[in-house]
Amino acid sequence: MVLPDIKQRGGGLGADAESRLEEGQGLARAIGIEVVDSFILPIRAVRPATLFGEGQVERIGVACNQSDAELVIVDGSLSAIQQRNLEEKLKRKVIDRTGLILEIFGERAATAEGRLQVELAHLDYQAGRLVRSWTHLERQRGGFGFLGGPGETQIEADRRQIRNRMGRLRKELEQVRRTRGLHRERRQRAPWPVIALVGYTNAGKSTLFNRLTGADVMAEDLLFATLDPTMRAIRMPGVDKAILSDTVGFISDLPTQLVAAFRATLEEVTAADVIVHVRDVANPATADQKAEVEAILADLGVNADDGPKVPVIEAWNKWDLLSADEQAMRLDLIAARITETVVVPVSALTGSGVDDLLETLGEMLTSGAQTLEMTIPLSNGQRLAWLHAHGDIIEERQVDQAEEGPAMRIKVRLTTRELGRFTTL
Repeated sequence: MVLPDIKQRGGGLGADAESRLEEGQGLARAIGIEVVDSFILPIRAVRPATLFGEGQVERIGVACNQSDAELVIVDGSLSAIQQRNLEEKLKRKVIDRTGLILEIFGERAATAEGRLQVELAHLDYQAGRLVRSWTHLERQRGGFGFLGGPGETQIEADRRQIRNRMGRLRKELEQVRRTRGLHRERRQRAPWPVIALVGYTNAGKSTLFNRLTGADVMAEDLLFATLDPTMRAIRMPGVDKAILSDTVGFISDLPTQLVAAFRATLEEVTAADVIVHVRDVANPATADQKAEVEAILADLGVNADDGPKVPVIEAWNKWDLLSADEQAMRLDLIAARITETVVVPVSALTGSGVDDLLETLGEMLTSGAQTLEMTIPLSNGQRLAWLHAHGDIIEERQVDQAEEGPAMRIKVRLTTRELGRFTTL
């Protein structure tokens, strides 16, 4: 694995290069690739043909020969020409970061929707990789009629087939998107708030999800262990039932094809009542990972200037992996309120802090609750049952109304969201 550290215009990865290289190796291991060698190559000037300089390409080739490597992974972005030229010079298959992530997604997608999303992203990526490196590209198909011309070349036919398939996939995903929208509307009419878990890949979202719900979602020490969103009901102080949603993990340089393909899934986050941002605070790059997650959320329109404002709680996960001194330092930061975001230290693995997280979520979901008094006819059993199921009944008594008959006089506490739903009954 090779990490290009491009230093043009004062850029470069700097101190983050080693952690970025380690992340790249984690991506490779996630699909069973054995990384036999990895190193960082600083690039002063990008070569349009190969990205790397001639000497650097030779160094990669020597490393491949010494370790008998069959695949070269460039942990960066390669153009189609650069990929082809590197393959010719190195005599090995070459893939870039986007191709590697797409391979992971292709292997992990478990549902029909996930497979559709991954295939669309793959085709979008492949469409730009059709370069004139194949032996059959000059072969032409015959034109139609006498003036049909020489017809289309094989590469044009391949591009047309890819475009047609992408068009069909987009129609299917649009149907999925509409279905998801209907499900969201149904949930919004229902009385249950929605909590979305988001975070950098491998931050521990699925482990926390399992801890909170008792579910058995795949939770391993692998990047992108979860692709397909999972929802379960949970209880917390002041809230009898809420829907917890586990989502796909984010990562730096997430391919644009994947952001577009998974937008229907990620839109679940925009409809949430509360977002729990799960952070791996034991990771040295936790601050950079937070910035990446917030950038992708903003791209989805969450908490952007013109987007929906969704309350966020930061769950500082893997707290048990920190030393006592590190914990004390971070607790001082929380006490000093250096951030407006509510922070709860947790360990999804041991369960430490999970009760505090649930209590904080309950307080956030019930904040702004109003105490109301209302008289409801006994004949309106639907409204009475709803209040008993979802409101906090403080007091109730039966009264007689001359014209409308017997009724219940109820004093109840409702959140703003519950009140809105109650009025639609």
